Amino acid sequence: MKGQWTLILALLFALIVAVFAVINVNPVEVDYLFGVANWPLILVILGSSVMGAIAAGSIGIFRLLQQQRKIKHLQKENNELQKKLHDHEQNDQLRKQNYELQNATKPDEKIED
Repeated sequence: MKGQWTLILALLFALIVAVFAVINVNPVEVDYLFGVANWPLILVILGSSVMGAIAAGSIGIFRLLQQQRKIKHLQKENNELQKKLHDHEQNDQLRKQNYELQNATKPDEKIED
């Protein structure tokens, strides 16, 4: 459900930006580091929106990759700990069995009082 609301809000925002851009079609002067150019305001608005979306998407993808790497590391660590726990449980069982065998009385031995 959250994904649907995100999509609806994104489409609504895109519609608002598109309407705003279409209303503003006058040419504007854009200053670059290396010169000046006249562009229609619609292209400046849409270009800025696209660059902002690319920047936000790049940050989102970077964070997603970091989380996936962390999850992979934690899963590996969890598997190692599970293996150690299993080994410790097996060792405990063997110790108990050895203890029981060592302390068990043999049937042909007589216990003297």
